Amino acid sequence: MESYNFVKIITQKKENRISEFLSVLQSSKINFELDESYIIELKENFFFSNFIFNGLIKFPDIAREIIKNGDIGKKYNKNEYSLRLNNLLSPDMDDATLSSLLQKFRQRELIRIAWRDLSKKSDIFETMEDLSNFADACLERILSILYQRYCDELGTPYGKNGEKQYLVVLGMGKLGASELNFSSDIDLIFAYPEVGSAKKNDKEITNDEFFVHLCRKYIKILSSSPDGSLFRVDMRLRPYGENGPLVMDFDAMELYFQREGREWERYALIKARPVAGNIESGEELLERLKPFIFRKYLDFSAFESLREMKMQISSSKKLKNLTNNIKIGPGGIREIEFFGQVFQLIRGGIDTDLQEKKIVNVLNILVQKDYIPKKVKDELVEAYIFLRLLENRLQEFNDQQTHDIPTDSIEKLRVAQSMSFHEWESFSEQLEFHRKNIRRHLDDILDTPEQKDKTKAEYENLDKIWKNLLTKDDALKILADAGFDDFEETLNILIGFRNYLDTKNLSLEGRKRIDKIIPLMLKKGGDSNQPFIAFNRMIELIKAVQRRTSYILLLLENPNAIDHLIRLTSASPLILSFLTKYPILLDELLDTRTLYNPPLKEELKKELRVKLEECSYDDIECLMDKLRLFNQMSVLRISAADVTGALHIMKVSDRLSELAEAIIEATLQISWDELTQKHGYPFCSLDGQICDKGFIVIAYGKLGGIELGYGSDLDLVFLHAGSSEYTQGASKLIDTGTFFAKLGQKIVSFLSVPTASGVLYQTDMRLRPNGISGPLVAYIGSFDEYQRNNAWTWEHMAIVRARPVCGDAYISKKFEDIRKNVLTIVRDEDLLKKEVIIMREKMRKERLKPQTNFFDLKNDTGGIIDIEFIVQYLVLLNAHKCPFLVQWTDNVRLIETLIQSELITNKMGFNLKEAYLTFRSIIHSLSLQKKEALIENYKYTDLRSNVIEIWETIFA
Repeated sequence: MESYNFVKIITQKKENRISEFLSVLQSSKINFELDESYIIELKENFFFSNFIFNGLIKFPDIAREIIKNGDIGKKYNKNEYSLRLNNLLSPDMDDATLSSLLQKFRQRELIRIAWRDLSKKSDIFETMEDLSNFADACLERILSILYQRYCDELGTPYGKNGEKQYLVVLGMGKLGASELNFSSDIDLIFAYPEVGSAKKNDKEITNDEFFVHLCRKYIKILSSSPDGSLFRVDMRLRPYGENGPLVMDFDAMELYFQREGREWERYALIKARPVAGNIESGEELLERLKPFIFRKYLDFSAFESLREMKMQISSSKKLKNLTNNIKIGPGGIREIEFFGQVFQLIRGGIDTDLQEKKIVNVLNILVQKDYIPKKVKDELVEAYIFLRLLENRLQEFNDQQTHDIPTDSIEKLRVAQSMSFHEWESFSEQLEFHRKNIRRHLDDILDTPEQKDKTKAEYENLDKIWKNLLTKDDALKILADAGFDDFEETLNILIGFRNYLDTKNLSLEGRKRIDKIIPLMLKKGGDSNQPFIAFNRMIELIKAVQRRTSYILLLLENPNAIDHLIRLTSASPLILSFLTKYPILLDELLDTRTLYNPPLKEELKKELRVKLEECSYDDIECLMDKLRLFNQMSVLRISAADVTGALHIMKVSDRLSELAEAIIEATLQISWDELTQKHGYPFCSLDGQICDKGFIVIAYGKLGGIELGYGSDLDLVFLHAGSSEYTQGASKLIDTGTFFAKLGQKIVSFLSVPTASGVLYQTDMRLRPNGISGPLVAYIGSFDEYQRNNAWTWEHMAIVRARPVCGDAYISKKFEDIRKNVLTIVRDEDLLKKEVIIMREKMRKERLKPQTNFFDLKNDTGGIIDIEFIVQYLVLLNAHKCPFLVQWTDNVRLIETLIQSELITNKMGFNLKEAYLTFRSIIHSLSLQKKEALIENYKYTDLRSNVIEIWETIFA
């Protein structure tokens, strides 16, 4: 009965309000008749929002205007508010006129935004963007008017270097992230680049005085007028808080954060964005503050300070009884932001992708990089959208900054209906569902002290499971409590491994060590993002090292190494296979300074030289083992930095390519030293100039294009400049041709022969002149002649991605000249096009294994090879008139050069690059998972279609 009465009251209220508005519309003599659809919308919106109702009763012309010009039905572009304000406000207006016009402008635009939101003409992200763009435009226009006014009155401020000084306005919080809510405060920080002065006639003031005057007036215009505030301005986030200076120069601000910056200020600055004034200078300021915000290492120490912040917030909530507050109450909006910012503070310094301001983007990045499970991300994003919608609906009612759920029955029903629920109960259940999810996920990552207190008891319970001292039901419950979703399978693995060990003749000490580590790995595995996978892979590792229990002791004595081990092997079975094959690499887990920070090329070469110096000059076996171990260690570092997000895909390829170059260079030197010791030195000259080694290694394909992946083959070509004479300086002389043939054979053998320490690289030598029927090492002159007179078009395409990676500098230059001459040959377009198409079809038939439900990222139509063929075709066709096309060997820079040369449009270039980098990134990720380069057929169809469209355009 009560519910029925509520419905009657609400229905009557809606009818009364729409009638009152239509009456006002008629009596105001506005020549405008509302369509029935708008009457229905307004009837609902007047009930949901007193703000819209009161605003349109006062200014009925707003309804006519935003409907007739279409504003109610369209999304504004980013500059729309700025254009409107520039036309509305002029610099010569007095404060009263300025404030009055701003208030009318605010009323119109916020009615439009609230109407669109409540009528579902815009989603929450568009609404937040609209509100943020509105604020940005107001802040910028008002500042520009006031700045010019104060320059006219006080003089223009200049820095010590003579440059004109402008104010920088940093937007913090939701404004900084462009996620402003309907009736939000705006959190601002003011700064200017450098100290100096402003001078007018004979009067001079400091820049500090100038900008203090400006900022005071700025805040006054923004926050107070006879008709109400444009925005409530909050300056408490500035250095020293409420008692701090209103505005500071960049040096003073940077010094403050270096010396006195607190953890919560790092948290606040994550979202900072220049919103008005000199935007470029504002970006420079934030760059200077980044070392304070984002540490250049994995800052796990931030957990403790963040945990303390969470405890303080929780305590504060209890004191203030904020359980109904959807912003700062338990399971509120702030806790979702807190969840994302935990990761940002810890990882943002080494993973710049996480220096993102929008929380939903942050959560998406976290799941893309496997920092959190997709289910966690989905639940948090759903909760965020729900709560941000609710926040706006609460505030759109009276244009008040409230976050509290109402207690009045009719108001509760109004809120529920505004959120598309028919009754309060179902809305309340959904709200509580989201808030519980938020609380659970935040507690999970912060590992609260209450959880820590359980660690010892939990370890003891897991130890009992391992020793088979519990019933199956009790064991399953403990495993579930420890974090294992697949607890039955986990128990089966434990039982199977225990039985497996019983069949092995292990030493008593070895068995004791395994008995100690299994519960620890269960505990840490259960705490991981993928408990079952993590523990299963740990068992595989223990099996591999069961008789070499010194490695188990290493892990027992360094439990942090287990954390790294679980983290790395959960992310990539490739890393696990590396460690099970070569457990000596477990040592690398102890030093996180190098584990997640692979060295650059020159440092890499230096480290390799030091390793090789540990072997005697003629101990080839030792040298081969050292090279292999160094290669494995380096790949582990690169893969560790990769899966933790410290390296972007392009940087991973750079590091893998630099590693291969360093290995090839060392292999060449070892092979050279061994041969010259036995056969002496060959005489080499080119164009009358005596050469050093007279030998170079040319990299084609992925290494040539600096795009090497895990496990990639090396496509190599060897060239020499030896004469027909014999070697000199040893007892067993041979002709130079034989010398270089032996040198090439040694290099290939050194790289690809398997030893107890594994294989360095598989090498492919088929791109040499005449392929497998040609000599392993070609004379540079013969190579030149072959390329000019006998090479197939596909060989010219291949040379697009060829570059010298080590050897004689002069021959390398000669190769570059040959490559340039080959690529700049004037070609018949129709013939070239025909040959490329034929080659592509032939390659597709040879390599592609059609699979109905999967897309082959390399070989399928619209995949990687199509993109490479497009680029290589365009280079061959156009290099004669655009010779700078021969400068690069990697596809990304070649595409950029094609755009700059106007050989393809910006859109085509963007689409090619986006598809190429996306597909490479996926292949790269699949390699880490030891999977083929295949994805489900329904994925990335837009990228593939773009490539196909470009192919058809170019080869039409």
